[in-house]
Amino acid sequence: MKIDLDIYDQIRKMFESEGCSQREIARRLNISRNTVAKYCNGNHVPWVRKPYSDRTNKVVSDDVIHFIKSCLQQDEVEGIKKQKHTAARIYHRLVDEMDFTGGESTIRRVVRELRSLENKAYIPLSFDPGEAAQVDWGSAWIYYQGKKVKVKIFCVRLCHSASFHVRAFFAENEECFLEGHIHAFEFFSGVPRKIVFDNAKVAVREGLGAYVTKENPRYKALKAHYAFETAYCNPSSGHEKGLVEGLVGFIRRNAFVPMPRVNSLDELNTLLTHRCREYLKHRIRGEKESVGEKFLLDKQSLRPLPPYIFDVSQSIYTRVNTMCQVIYQTNRYSVPCHYVGKEVTIKAKGAVVEIYYKGSLIACHDRCYDSHQKIYELAHYMPLIEKRPRSVFNAEPVKNHIPSEVLDAFMKLPEGHKKAVEFLKESFSSVNESTHQTGDIASAPIPLKGPAVKKVDLSIYDQLIREVSRA
Repeated sequence: MKIDLDIYDQIRKMFESEGCSQREIARRLNISRNTVAKYCNGNHVPWVRKPYSDRTNKVVSDDVIHFIKSCLQQDEVEGIKKQKHTAARIYHRLVDEMDFTGGESTIRRVVRELRSLENKAYIPLSFDPGEAAQVDWGSAWIYYQGKKVKVKIFCVRLCHSASFHVRAFFAENEECFLEGHIHAFEFFSGVPRKIVFDNAKVAVREGLGAYVTKENPRYKALKAHYAFETAYCNPSSGHEKGLVEGLVGFIRRNAFVPMPRVNSLDELNTLLTHRCREYLKHRIRGEKESVGEKFLLDKQSLRPLPPYIFDVSQSIYTRVNTMCQVIYQTNRYSVPCHYVGKEVTIKAKGAVVEIYYKGSLIACHDRCYDSHQKIYELAHYMPLIEKRPRSVFNAEPVKNHIPSEVLDAFMKLPEGHKKAVEFLKESFSSVNESTHQTGDIASAPIPLKGPAVKKVDLSIYDQLIREVSRA
């Protein structure tokens, strides 16, 4: 029995000063005689913990210990978090494979002791201003144009100040990876001397960790242009870039709860950039300076940005087919109809697909990451529809942009096709002409799944439907 200091004080005084017997002390203090016998002579004190006795169990032989260690080592090699040996599974394997006769609680105790010996220790690291940045991917859910979709979050964090930049994409492909670097460098107004990353295929072709033998050519070109070095983490070694590993969870909890509701990636990235700037006011526990104050030292040591912005796009050359479309990765993107048969250049970036003819931008669409979709800009087809007005009710670009209720209303009118074309011409051709004059090619937002077109809000056409019905 463990006693407090007051009871111990009374036992000692009654035994030494008053000469009470052990029986009398136990009766007066209402405690066990064994407790009195233990403490009355001063051989034991209540504030010293009894030394741990290393009990041995005869059923836990060296072979059993070796088997348990082999199971734990196998889990470490395979690295699958949700398919590891539990103590119960090890016990059942011992019974089946080694005829073990001991109890499951014994194996649980041994497994717990062996795992406690594997607790890893880490060395606290310190980085000079501008020395390094860590990079990683994360993911989060948002409401995009009313639909719940998952986005990929590219995270970059400076090791000295812990300042960070995050940007959302729809994929973790090469274009998004490179574009994420460039946006981070522009946010920091400079380039760190070293980037720490894992062994993702967007960066590494051959090798692992310190033994990377071949980098992705495009990433190698980015390194050369922005003059930074790379250091790759070993497999299953997230602690080697622990700063950015923690950032992924921080952003998910603080910037995506509640889930943002946005209509474009630009809108979401504006919110994320604001969050990055707000964090500069933060003071990390144990640090004398705020993140922003340390970031000023980082900025002084970062390498300057080159004048030329690295082109992250994948470029291919193709011809516009007779449907006024170009094909990129199974998806079809529209171009103005007078470019049919022309050879054009497709530049696919992380979020957009741009189409050029002789160096001039002729079309721009939000990039679709679904397969076998058709992405239309109705204005591209208006010259053809004006020449062939009877096609208006069956033209796919029209049906995908204009509510069916509006088209049905026009179909009920005499020569409704001509009136429908006139309405489309006034609504879309003027917009097309203004964008060509300014050089700003507008593109309608597109969903990630299903038909890659945008349906116009029916409420916009309520008055038109009523007018057409009265006519």
